[in-house]
Amino acid sequence: MDITPSVSWLDLRAALFLLCMVPLLCSSKETKSVSIEPKQQVSYEDFVNIHNLPKYATDSDISVEYMCTKPCVIHVDIMASSEFRTGILVFKKRWKNEKYLGVTRTRSVSLVFPRHMVYRIDYFQKHSINVYFSVVRAWLVHNDTISMMSKYNETILNATARSSNVLEPVPLLQRPYRDRQICLSWDFEVTWRKRENSLFICPFETDLVTMLGFPLASSSEHNGIVATFDRFRNRELELRRQQRISGNPRFTFSAWMYLLNFCSGKECGILHHIDSQKKYATPLLFLNEEGQMHVQMQVSTGAVVAVLSNLQLPLHRWFRFDITVRGHKIELATSVGAELKSSSFQTYNLVEDNYFDDTDGYMVIGGSKYMLGIDGFFGPVKYYRLRALTTDDISNPILEEEIYPLIAEYYQRCSTAQDIVTFHASVMRETQDIQAEGISRNDYVDLYFKNRLKTTCPVLPVREEERPQYSHLLKFLKSVDFTSSDSSNAPDIGRMLYQSVIERLRDSLRHLGAAVPSLQDASCLGNHKASYLLAAMYEVGLDAPTDPVQGLLYSLVGAQGGDRLALLKLGYHHLEGIHSYPLDLGISYAYYFSVAKKTPQDRWTKHEQAYVETIRLMDDHVLKEQTRENDDLFMWLKQNAERGDARAQHRLAQMYFWGQQGVTKNIDAALQWYERGALENNDPLLMYDYAIILLKGDSVPKNKKLALKLMKKSAAKGQHEAFNGLGWYYHTFLKDYGKAAKYWKKAYDMGNVDAAFNLGIMHLNGVHPGEPEANHTQAFKLITRASTGGHLEGTVHLSQFLITGSVQGVKRDPKEAIRWAKVAAEQNGLIGHVIRKALNAYIDGSLSEALLYYTLTAEAGIEVAQTNLAYICEEHPDITTPYLRETCAWRYYNRSVYQNNPSSYALLKMGDLYYSGSRDYPRNLDRSMRLYSQAALQGDAQGYYNLAVLTQEGISIPTYLLQYLKINGSLCGSKEALALELYDRCQRHSNEDIVSPCSLVLLYHHVTAAWESILHSSLMYMLGSFILSLTVTVLVRCIHLVQDISSSENSNHLPEGERGGPSAPMMRQTHSVPAGLQRFYTYHLAQTIRRHREWLCPALLVCLCMVYLSFITRSI
Repeated sequence: MDITPSVSWLDLRAALFLLCMVPLLCSSKETKSVSIEPKQQVSYEDFVNIHNLPKYATDSDISVEYMCTKPCVIHVDIMASSEFRTGILVFKKRWKNEKYLGVTRTRSVSLVFPRHMVYRIDYFQKHSINVYFSVVRAWLVHNDTISMMSKYNETILNATARSSNVLEPVPLLQRPYRDRQICLSWDFEVTWRKRENSLFICPFETDLVTMLGFPLASSSEHNGIVATFDRFRNRELELRRQQRISGNPRFTFSAWMYLLNFCSGKECGILHHIDSQKKYATPLLFLNEEGQMHVQMQVSTGAVVAVLSNLQLPLHRWFRFDITVRGHKIELATSVGAELKSSSFQTYNLVEDNYFDDTDGYMVIGGSKYMLGIDGFFGPVKYYRLRALTTDDISNPILEEEIYPLIAEYYQRCSTAQDIVTFHASVMRETQDIQAEGISRNDYVDLYFKNRLKTTCPVLPVREEERPQYSHLLKFLKSVDFTSSDSSNAPDIGRMLYQSVIERLRDSLRHLGAAVPSLQDASCLGNHKASYLLAAMYEVGLDAPTDPVQGLLYSLVGAQGGDRLALLKLGYHHLEGIHSYPLDLGISYAYYFSVAKKTPQDRWTKHEQAYVETIRLMDDHVLKEQTRENDDLFMWLKQNAERGDARAQHRLAQMYFWGQQGVTKNIDAALQWYERGALENNDPLLMYDYAIILLKGDSVPKNKKLALKLMKKSAAKGQHEAFNGLGWYYHTFLKDYGKAAKYWKKAYDMGNVDAAFNLGIMHLNGVHPGEPEANHTQAFKLITRASTGGHLEGTVHLSQFLITGSVQGVKRDPKEAIRWAKVAAEQNGLIGHVIRKALNAYIDGSLSEALLYYTLTAEAGIEVAQTNLAYICEEHPDITTPYLRETCAWRYYNRSVYQNNPSSYALLKMGDLYYSGSRDYPRNLDRSMRLYSQAALQGDAQGYYNLAVLTQEGISIPTYLLQYLKINGSLCGSKEALALELYDRCQRHSNEDIVSPCSLVLLYHHVTAAWESILHSSLMYMLGSFILSLTVTVLVRCIHLVQDISSSENSNHLPEGERGGPSAPMMRQTHSVPAGLQRFYTYHLAQTIRRHREWLCPALLVCLCMVYLSFITRSI
């Protein structure tokens, strides 16, 4: 066992002291050596000693005692070491002694240190040097040893006698302030005192950069990971980097790769560096068509040096490739397998040192606009910016990641599946060929060739124990007719297998889980629609157990195979950081850009496509506009076109050409209507469209003469598209850049975005008339203008500008680059076709099929698909719950609101979900109000209404949201005033054709306010007085009536003799009950009052008081 002795700080200081004794000439250009040596006397007669030395490195007076036996020169200096450099000469004094020989003498020397080493930072001194230690040295040299030819002979190495001592450093915060004899103003001194005890600390920073930490699918295309590097914040690291740019650079790259094939072209990019001048810089690593590594470097003189390695990289195995640069030395190492067991190593020596500045320009992993990428996968990529490491010292493992061995296992299994298909197809064709060789054609011969015994039996290329894995494939192959041209190879079999699965899922998804083996076989045979369907099933749990690793596997496989939805899904998941995918803008951009780059090209392919339209299932009006070739709306449009209506002809041609509004894409039918409208009706827009088709000759023979004629006629009618087309004609066919720029400028002035893009490309390529070289700044402005106008290729170019930051004055912005790439990618016609199939299935009532296709597109991050899927989950839980569980609506509404342009419907729904809360998601009023506010700013009246209701419930709307809505802050103090303002805005944004709830609420408020004003008016006081008087009168009358009835009853109960008197008959006559109706009501009133007289009078008194108090309160 090796035991390494520990090194103490004292040992380290002693070693540094020895370095101080090395002369300045021997030090490198980075440092001057400082050594600490013990006192040593070379001559027993000559000596030099230092006395009165301070303990710390401060200004002081010392004494130098010396004796010279010959004429000599005495030297005193101070060498210091700081955090950045060693061997710094900070003080020096020299004098001669020629008279006093053999006599001991003493001289006083004033040591003066630099101010930055002695004093603290103050208002005037902005920096202070942190010194590790200082060495005071004294020595003498005889004159006869000093040669006039060399100025270095007075150094300490030639000293006759020498002496040295170490001074301890003073910590930064313990140093005194320098007395400057200046009075600072009060504000300056207060500012300084607040920060006087601050100490600069170098930020923790390492030169290790993880350029890629997650698997990346690369498919031999112009896309890859773009990375830029900033200067180090740590001053020591940045100083070291700058010193090594052109002198002795040291760096290391380590990358894992899995190659499916060698380069299909001349060179495929692994790693390359593009500088600010759009030129290749150090390093460049390419893969050639023979599997060898091409390494290219730029040396310090500016020349380019390239080497071709003798190593052939392995296929279908994970391997790690390391490149280490040590000045002019290049080391290449390849290690195979996760355990790095098999390794190969090569070294190349260049004549000059490499020139390497990683902060200049950008680096790319994989492909870029200048070259294709590899065909395979990238694993982790590590970059050591300042260190040259060996393979054993590099830390870049993949052992702990489960996905990497799964990729290798997948392609191993797929290789066997493809061999089975090839074998089975060859056997079946051989049998069919033998049958065709029969001399006579009759039933007996056919049966003989079908059932005859064969002398040799071909063997399947799979072991017996592995056959159960391919049972579904073998069963399916028995039903395939190999005589058909549609089943000639493995991709055709994969397509047929996938279609058979989809056919079984049209009515219900209950067979989806059982179709997993068939989908896996279809994926292996090259059908990556099946790969993406498997990825969605495993990650969402769509009738299958949730398995994120398997979902990632099939997503990567589908993306590597070029499936548009798989590429979009990976880009979206890395953009949002969901489903255990790391948030990585570089990876996200690589996938989005891959689809964006293909989108303009896909429009001219023969694949099933449809125009990407934003059609929401909750919008009944838009749904009614969707049509088919046999629907009434389409037939009506076609009838108008037949009658010669130019608008109908153009709309019909567009629907056929792009596959819009539910019409199946039909290029031939579109061309017929373009031709008819252009030649018969002379419509300027149709003439332009047909002329472009004739010039390109994609689906019809080229006819430049007719195209130019139609283009000029359209331009004569003022069609700005025609001016752009004329410019394109002169640029593409006649190479007349002057006329092209003239026409494009005219179209641009008329607002044509295509012309803006074309002018931008001219500036980018340096062919614009009047400009001798490329103008990237002007190109960026014009292409940005085209992109904001919806130009597809313009958005692709703009995203490249933003991801690289290659235009002067334009800052690199990965988020904005992804936004533009996402806009272009989501217009891909292949994706539009899947969305259209989902919409058609919903219109036809096939909810299971609509659920399937909307799930596929929603997982790819398409906003309209996410909103529609959440709507289906909410409206039809009986269909969706068995497959997507109860959180489906929450999940996809929540994802849709984080898109760039979310639907106001989704914002309101998600706001309601946050307002209500659930078992899995707690209530969040703040989030709910933010979503309502966002919907309100989109012009949705419901957003204002919901905010107003929350206000009336006593919930305070945060101030920042009111500012966001541009509501006067003075309304915050009154909830009623704020609610009225919100209701008023709601009414203004409501549909004028209907009576909105906000209108009813405002009407109620106005009626209530009118009633309140009436109650506070003087008329109300008069009415109140009248009612009070009437009430008092009725009360008094009732009291009298009660008294009369009581007295009458008492008199009836008296004895006969007591009733007499003169007035008795009159009294009886006077109080007798009248006859008729008056008598009836009076009698019953008397009876009622008599029965309830115990409480009736107090109740009347209470009512009187309440009426009086109410009027008093109203008046106040």
